[in-house]
Amino acid sequence: MVLSMTGFGAATHESDALSVTAELKSLNSKYIDIYLRLPRALGAERELQIRNLLTEKLQRGKINLHLELKDKNKSLQNQLQTEVIAAYYQKLQAVAQQVGAPTDQLLGIVMQLPDVVAPDARDEAAEAAQWEAVLATIHQAIAQCLAFRKDEGQKLAQSFENDVRHIQQNLEQIIAYDPKRVANIRERIQQRIHDLKNDEAFDPNRFEMEMVYYIEKLDISEEKVRLQSHIDHFLEALRHPEPSGKKLNFIAQEMGREINTIGSKANDAQLQRWVVGMKEALEKIKEQALNIL
Repeated sequence: MVLSMTGFGAATHESDALSVTAELKSLNSKYIDIYLRLPRALGAERELQIRNLLTEKLQRGKINLHLELKDKNKSLQNQLQTEVIAAYYQKLQAVAQQVGAPTDQLLGIVMQLPDVVAPDARDEAAEAAQWEAVLATIHQAIAQCLAFRKDEGQKLAQSFENDVRHIQQNLEQIIAYDPKRVANIRERIQQRIHDLKNDEAFDPNRFEMEMVYYIEKLDISEEKVRLQSHIDHFLEALRHPEPSGKKLNFIAQEMGREINTIGSKANDAQLQRWVVGMKEALEKIKEQALNIL
């Protein structure tokens, strides 16, 4: 199965006591990179659980999760630490006067400092219910993101298959044409033999070396067989139930090696045209494979 690393999912939870919004984005990446924007109220332990969940479900990609949490029952009444606020204000006012800075905005600055609001009394049942709602919302966003990835993956799979079929068609043209290429090469070698025999400086050993050179340099039989095998393997991997991005990329690299070798051995203008066509299709495959899970 082909799954894209590009995905998006969003989910919300609303109740009389709580409002939760989760927005999840995924882009391609060689590894998994997770960026979180979470409410401070969740704490480090919950952050680790969220990271583990995203790693398990999404596996790879650049993942961005923005989570908003609003406790509708929470109130600042009777929670302001007036002594702490007064102490902050007096110290900041003294510093402001010392440096000649304005003091009209000091209270707003003080209210952003730590410990000016007393923490709520801990309610374990309420915390558990809140976390359950947060987790359910994240799961919904992940499910949407996975569905998005699957839809994009189906489009990419069709594109992959079209490009591989194009390589296959060019290879079939090469296979059908190769006997003519070999005949042309044989004719040139025979002419070379004739020229050499009429040359007083004809060296049989040198002639034998040239023959071996031409045979090794121009024969593409093994490359054709290996390229066909890679094409079959690629199409098989496209239909495999497990994510296949890395495997497809590796197979594409192997296909590229065989295509390049055929091109370097071709010594024929017509065959080179088909090689160029295969290279163009393969470049599309390599580029798209970077976005596959």
